[in-house]
Amino acid sequence: RPRSHTVTTTSSSFTANLSASSSTLAYDREFLRTVPGLLMVTEIVLGLLVWTLIAGTEYFLYPAFGWVMFVAVFYWVLTVFFLIIYMTMTYTRIPQVPWTMVGLCFNGSAFVLYLIAAIVDASSVTKELDNHNYNSWAASSFFAFVVTSCYAGNTYFSFISWRSRTLQ
Repeated sequence: RPRSHTVTTTSSSFTANLSASSSTLAYDREFLRTVPGLLMVTEIVLGLLVWTLIAGTEYFLYPAFGWVMFVAVFYWVLTVFFLIIYMTMTYTRIPQVPWTMVGLCFNGSAFVLYLIAAIVDASSVTKELDNHNYNSWAASSFFAFVVTSCYAGNTYFSFISWRSRTLQ
C-alpha cells in the first residue's frame, strides 16, 4: 500500500536575512569624491608603480629591495581590499568590527612601514650597485615617498574620524 509522506520545510531568519541583504548590494559612488577616497585611489595607483618598478629589476639580489617589495605589495593588496569594503559599504553590514579603529591602525601602520621602506629604497639606490636598474630604483624611491605622504594623509583623516567617534 502506498505511503504518504509529509515534508515540512522551514527557513531560518539567517537565510531570509542573507537573501534579502544580498539582493541589494550597496555601492557608494560618493566615496571616491572624498579626500580619503582620492588618497586611497592614489595609494593604489602609485603603490602599484612602486612595486612594478622594482619587480622589473633584479631586486632579489639585494635584500633591501626585497623589504620594499614586501611592504609595497602587502599594503597594495590591503588597500585594494579596503577600497572594495568602502565602495560596497560592507562595513555597514558588519557593525561588530570597530571600523574607525581598523582604519586608523591600517593607515598608521602603512605610513610607518612605507616610510621605513621609502628610506631603505632611497638609501639603497646607487649607481655602483647596478647601473642597469638605477632609473627604476630611483623612480620607485620617489613614488614610495609620495605613497607614504598619501598614507600620512589618510592616517590623519582616520584619526579625526576615530576621535570624533570616541568622543560621542
